[in-house]
Amino acid sequence: MTNLAQLPCSACSEMIPEESYNAGLVPCRHCGRVIQAEVFPALVRPPEVRSGEALLEKEASCYFHDHKKAALSCGACGRFICSLCDIEFDGKHLCPTCLSTGQKKHKFKNMENRRVLYDNIALSLAVLPTIFWFVTFLTAPAVLYFVIRYWNSPSSIIPRTKVRFVFAACLALLQLLGWSLLGYGVGKKMGWF
Repeated sequence: MTNLAQLPCSACSEMIPEESYNAGLVPCRHCGRVIQAEVFPALVRPPEVRSGEALLEKEASCYFHDHKKAALSCGACGRFICSLCDIEFDGKHLCPTCLSTGQKKHKFKNMENRRVLYDNIALSLAVLPTIFWFVTFLTAPAVLYFVIRYWNSPSSIIPRTKVRFVFAACLALLQLLGWSLLGYGVGKKMGWF
């Protein structure tokens, strides 16, 4: 084996010979302590030279890397692209430009650019009507509907907590409690209870 990389013994810091790599429990040649050196084979393997990547005479080059050999063509625009630029998306091989253009123009159905944030809607429905308190008897049940209906829906592309849902539900319940107390007070004053 070639000495490309060596690991030290954890007890004496003497270099472990390569034949001890991935050999299970073996004693250190210097201090005798039992060691185990599990390494990836790439640590001791010489670096590979990939022949398919370099551009030879009369071969097509990548549109984005003129020194690299083209591996295939883009499924949208037809440009020759190397394996580095190849992006496989939705069963097609695309170049980076076509992927970003398709994302901006919403050509790809499976690529999410944004989501409806139902927790923001529920919180807005709970907070904004408090200015106009007389509409809260309509918005409070709507808030509870949004909280219950969309509790398990994906909240955002960036992960968020359910704090907004919880706060909106608590505010809606307080608004409904306020309407109930108001109705009870009016009913008692009118002699209904």
